[in-house]
Amino acid sequence: MGRYLIRRGIISVFTLIAISMVIYSILALAPGDPLSGFANNPNVPPELRARIRHTMGLDDPIPVQYARWASAYARGDWLQSYSAKIPVRDYVMGRLPVTLKISGTAFLLSVLIAIPIGVLSSIKQYSIFDQVATTFAFLGFSVPTFFSGILLILIFSVYLGWLPFVYDSQVTGFWPNVKQSIMPITVLGLAGAAQLTRFVRASMLETISQDYVRTARAKGLREQSVVVLHAMRNALIPVVTVMALQVPEVFGGAIVTEQIFRIPGIGRALIDGIYSKDVPVVMAITFGIAVLVVLFNVIADILYAILDPRIRYS
Repeated sequence: MGRYLIRRGIISVFTLIAISMVIYSILALAPGDPLSGFANNPNVPPELRARIRHTMGLDDPIPVQYARWASAYARGDWLQSYSAKIPVRDYVMGRLPVTLKISGTAFLLSVLIAIPIGVLSSIKQYSIFDQVATTFAFLGFSVPTFFSGILLILIFSVYLGWLPFVYDSQVTGFWPNVKQSIMPITVLGLAGAAQLTRFVRASMLETISQDYVRTARAKGLREQSVVVLHAMRNALIPVVTVMALQVPEVFGGAIVTEQIFRIPGIGRALIDGIYSKDVPVVMAITFGIAVLVVLFNVIADILYAILDPRIRYS
């Protein structure tokens, strides 16, 4: 396991370097200019704009700009935000708690919904419960988050007036914060639960048809013991991959959800950074999501060996 982790770690580092090069190249070649605010200002002469570009290093070749960013990032310096005029680390970290609260709660909600529903659907295969659960799982998997978010706003904010549709970070008090978090958490949580439920059901159906499960039933064990102690432990192995990969996916879904509900998190910061071509901010957020994807892939492999001792990495 140790040699495997070292090898995966080396591969992951080179993978992240390649990803960062691709992302930076796309951002640098994309249309737009971080100094576009000066372009239509007659009080800013062209000489001053050129001097500012030179000071910010925007007139350097793309490989030079990337090397400067990579060197600073390796030292823990995320550079300065072009639009916010503050260090990118402070800018992103100031918005991260809101995203973690919404996304973390949504991920927990999706797990709490998906595992029991998926297990019950596999045990009661082709029953009314299974058909209803499968239908809602397919609907939740197919409907995009921007559509479900707008639908919830129309129902619970516009027509019923129960919940606020704009997130206000200045709101104090437990219940007001809960009310403004219900809809974004529901959008992300149900989308994740729909995807996870299908995998839990499919994995359980495959597991409960195995010989060792039939043997456990033949020994006279209670059905609850057979399902929990024998079937679920092995059925969760492929589900672990989906759960591990859903963590960065939740942050990706938060990008759209935060725009819909005007949540001042990293997803909204990413969109604002793209519009203003704030390369340091966009690089910090997109590269951070890439790190999460690579990291949780490795975590999934480790959990494989924990859940099934027969799995060995060489």
